[in-house]
Amino acid sequence: MSRQALLHRPLFTGGLPLDRHRAAARISAYVYGNVLILAALIPIPVSPRHVGILIVVGAALSTFVAHAFAESIGQSIRENRSLTSVDRRGELRDSLPILTAALLPCAILACAWFGWLEPRTAQLLAEGTVLVRIGGTAFVVRRLQGRKPHRSTLIQALLVTAAATAVVVVKVILTH
Repeated sequence: MSRQALLHRPLFTGGLPLDRHRAAARISAYVYGNVLILAALIPIPVSPRHVGILIVVGAALSTFVAHAFAESIGQSIRENRSLTSVDRRGELRDSLPILTAALLPCAILACAWFGWLEPRTAQLLAEGTVLVRIGGTAFVVRRLQGRKPHRSTLIQALLVTAAATAVVVVKVILTH
């Protein structure tokens, strides 16, 4: 297998291409997870003792479980049948991008917890990485559509980042 094929195929699919439904479910979970992790990060009060790792982990885990549960119910209604264990594992796999949204921010916050970064710097870096991931969605969608990135992809990335930031601002204002 070529390096190009290895880097651009979906994980754990046995070499089979990802169908449109699965790709859409995963990109949806990716965006949803990143927006909610960003919303969890922004209002965290930072101090040398409290850097918010548990808040971010809690947001990721609870969102993952809720998303997988809701999507499973939705799929059972769409298909008018009870889900099999294979279907349930598929829903869990499709929801994994919610958990991966928390990995890098938690690693950065851990650096503050260990004293390697100032807590406020770590929080800003963690928020920045999530914004980059959200903006990167435009490139991921383009790749899933089998199209190469274009100049307009960068504009779309900026617009997606702005929209996600607006959603987070509204969430923080209304709920915190």
